[in-house]
Amino acid sequence: MGNPTETDAEPGKRKSGYSEHGKSLNLLGDFTATTRLLPISGLALAIGVVAAFVALALLRLIGLFTNLFYFGRWSTALVSPSGNHLGIFAVLVPVGGALIIGLMARYGSERIRGHGIPEAIEAILINGSRVEPKVALLKPISSAISIGSGGPFGAEGPIIMTGGAIGSMIAQLFHLTSAERKTLLVAGAAAGMSATFAAPVASVLLAVELLLFEWKPRSLVPVALASAMAAVLRRYLLGLGPLFPVPEHPLFIGPQGLLGCVLVGLLAGVLSALLTMSVYAAEDAFQRLPIHWMWWPMIGGLAIGLGGLIFPQALGVGYDTIGGLLQGSVTTHVILGVLLVKWFIWAVSLGSGTSGGVLAPLLMMGGALGGLEAMFLPNEGAGFWPLISMGAVLGGTMRSPFTSIVFAFELTHDGNVFLPLLVASVIAHAFTVLTLKRSILTEKVARRGYHLSREYAVDPLEILFVREVMRTTVVVLSATTTLGELQQSLRTNHRRSQRLLPVVNAAGQFVGVLTRDDVRKRVADGGQAALQRPLSEIVRRETVAAYPDEPLRVVVYRMAEKGFTRMPVVEPGTGEFLGLIALEDLLKARGRHLEEEIRRERPLKLRFLSPATSGSDNSEDPSVG
Repeated sequence: MGNPTETDAEPGKRKSGYSEHGKSLNLLGDFTATTRLLPISGLALAIGVVAAFVALALLRLIGLFTNLFYFGRWSTALVSPSGNHLGIFAVLVPVGGALIIGLMARYGSERIRGHGIPEAIEAILINGSRVEPKVALLKPISSAISIGSGGPFGAEGPIIMTGGAIGSMIAQLFHLTSAERKTLLVAGAAAGMSATFAAPVASVLLAVELLLFEWKPRSLVPVALASAMAAVLRRYLLGLGPLFPVPEHPLFIGPQGLLGCVLVGLLAGVLSALLTMSVYAAEDAFQRLPIHWMWWPMIGGLAIGLGGLIFPQALGVGYDTIGGLLQGSVTTHVILGVLLVKWFIWAVSLGSGTSGGVLAPLLMMGGALGGLEAMFLPNEGAGFWPLISMGAVLGGTMRSPFTSIVFAFELTHDGNVFLPLLVASVIAHAFTVLTLKRSILTEKVARRGYHLSREYAVDPLEILFVREVMRTTVVVLSATTTLGELQQSLRTNHRRSQRLLPVVNAAGQFVGVLTRDDVRKRVADGGQAALQRPLSEIVRRETVAAYPDEPLRVVVYRMAEKGFTRMPVVEPGTGEFLGLIALEDLLKARGRHLEEEIRRERPLKLRFLSPATSGSDNSEDPSVG
């Protein structure tokens, strides 16, 4: 082996037999979770406890400000602003509340603006899951002032942001990675929502579909434990669910009922798209105003006040109106008021940048749409179509169909509506996915210059191995070759494209690597004496290698960590050299995935033959007869 040689061994025929997969494959598992899961889960349980009390405090604050602003009394009981006796002066209440919020945002933290979930997403994606402590204090206060002064919002967005801030703050007290901080931030958000709505499973699904951006045990388990802990404490702090009891509905609604669910899903998709566009149309309008954004909420507050004069039930969270819709006890006047007035003041005020959530308003407007649909769809019981429409609008607007289905169930405890909810929610989801590029939540993130993908799939680098893409036809150097022989060979060798030169001993075991720059440097530094040195004395022995049974994802991470773009592939245990893998080889996995996405074929072809044709074929076949 005095000169560089090429090896072209078939991987499956090598004596070491890495096609048998060996011990390295036995180390691969379905999941990548480690024992770090245990301490993170312990912290998540503690966060669940804190978040439950934070949710209680937020609801009490909303009740307190509502009573102070509209009734002039000190009470934390949740009441509707619609029963106030302020008359025309009620218009000033949301204006005054909005002024306070604008000042808090200007001189406290701009992060309190908006409905909470986009801010939590941005904290996760951009800020390393770090939330400032002042946000944890100002967000619930500003949201309570906004809702308490008549803002047509829900408590879920603020509690998600506040719970996430609590989780982030606790995480920042420990030496954790950004991924671990993200898990604890989301655990706080899910726990807060779980305690607020008595919906622990939907809270976990919301975390997965909107906040985690992954489905891994390392994050799912802590988030689920935090949500469960908050749900247990809710029993003692706020009582049990369901939040909105409904009459019993039939288990099977028949073909006509299911066709009605299809129509409900389509109409819910249309409403979802219109709701999203209206919010951002209002935001665009405020952007064009020649005044500082601090004053925008006051304009939104004026719209709230005027809307409240026309239709008082549009003010506040509106849980009582949602309950009435699900009981089938509201009038057409209320239904139209929710769809027209609530929609208008919600879109304008949210576009103005005030603080408040979107989930409860979506439930109310979806329920109102269902109330209209109940006038011409088959009668499936009181509140049936408002409930189905409510879930469909939620799934279509937030692009979270599974969350909407489970959330509707946990709010009502009506297990008979799973199938109708599945049909309507998925159709609404499909409609908005095909008509809008982004949801009401991710649009705000995009407007801040970031892109968020909501599709989860198995990375092709996870399922392909090094042995499937590595190069086996490569130049290999003998350890006994001298530097002079190598230099002469490189001058005449036509294979100049290979930059990494592996060196092996007589048994084919990997010794180290050289690069062409290494050769030139050794010759320049050592002179004529260096030309007589064998390669075994000058190779780089501290080499980062890949192994044949490793997934390509592991190799990509190793390349990123070490800064290399190519590696030798070595059989573990024996040290036998098998080939090389370079960064461009990893594109083969992406290419295979791309081909699966765009290549269309028909593997199964049906051939219909007439009896006459069939008989003639058999007569020509000598094997028949």
